[in-house]
Amino acid sequence: MPANQDQVDFWNGRMGHEWVVLQERMDANLSAIHQALMPFAAPQTGETVLDIGCGTGTTSMALADAVGPQGRVTGLDISREMLGLAKQRGQGRANLSFVEADASQAAFQPEYDLLFSRFGVMFFDDPVAGFANLRKAAKSGGRIAFACWRTPQENLWASAPMAAAKPLLPYMPPPDPLAPGPFAFADAGRVRAILGQAGFRDARLEKFDGLMDMGRDLDLTAAQMLRIGPVARATADLDEAIKTKIIAAVRDALGRFIHADGSIAPPVACWMVAARA
Repeated sequence: MPANQDQVDFWNGRMGHEWVVLQERMDANLSAIHQALMPFAAPQTGETVLDIGCGTGTTSMALADAVGPQGRVTGLDISREMLGLAKQRGQGRANLSFVEADASQAAFQPEYDLLFSRFGVMFFDDPVAGFANLRKAAKSGGRIAFACWRTPQENLWASAPMAAAKPLLPYMPPPDPLAPGPFAFADAGRVRAILGQAGFRDARLEKFDGLMDMGRDLDLTAAQMLRIGPVARATADLDEAIKTKIIAAVRDALGRFIHADGSIAPPVACWMVAARA
C-alpha cells in the first residue's frame, strides 16, 4: 500500500464529506484556536505560504488576507471534496490557489517563506520523512508553524464524549498513541525530535488552553460527535439503535460543559509549534 493511503482513503470518504457539510460549525468549533494560531505563525505582507491540510479553505483565506496581493498562498490537501469547497470559497482571490496532493510525497521546490498548518500534520505514516519532505518546500531561513492537539485527557471535547460512549461500544484495543491520528503529536519531546530529525532547527512549543465553541443546541452537538471526531470513527459501523443510545450518553457528557450564557464549550489543549528550516 502506498504511504498514507489509508489517510487518503479516509479523507476522501465519509469524513471529508462531513467536514464539507459541517464547514461552518467546524470553523466555529476551532475559532479560538484559529485566532491564536494566526498571530503565532505571523504571516507577513508579501510572503509565500504553504497551508498544509488546508481542508475547506478557512485558514488559506485568512493567510491570503494577511500576505496581501504581493504575497501568495497555496492550500494543499488530500481531500478532493474539501478542496472543491475551498476553491469555491476562495474564488476571486488572485493570490490564492489550491492543490490536491499528499504533503509527504509532493515534489516541492524551496519557494515558501512559511509552512503553516492547523491540525494537518499529525497523519503521516512516517512523520520524519513527511516533515523532511515539507522542509524541501521552505526557502533558506524559512519557517514552519502549526497547531496540534495535546493529550486526549486534556481535550475534553473529545475524551468526555468517548468515555460516555465506551460502555456501548464493542471492545477495542487501546489505540497506539504514536499512530497517525489527531493526538499523535501530544508528546512535546516527540515533536521536537521529529522536527530535528527532519532538518528543522530552533523548535519552540507553546501551550494553548482554551474552549471549543460547540454552539448552544445540545442535541445537535451530540449528534455531530457521531459525524466527525473520535466517536464518529468508533461508531461508524454500528446500527442506528446503538447510535441513538450513544448520542444520548454523549449528550449527557457534553451537558457538563454548558456555560452561564448557554454555550457548550469544553476545554481544548494544543501545542503551538514553530521552527526554522
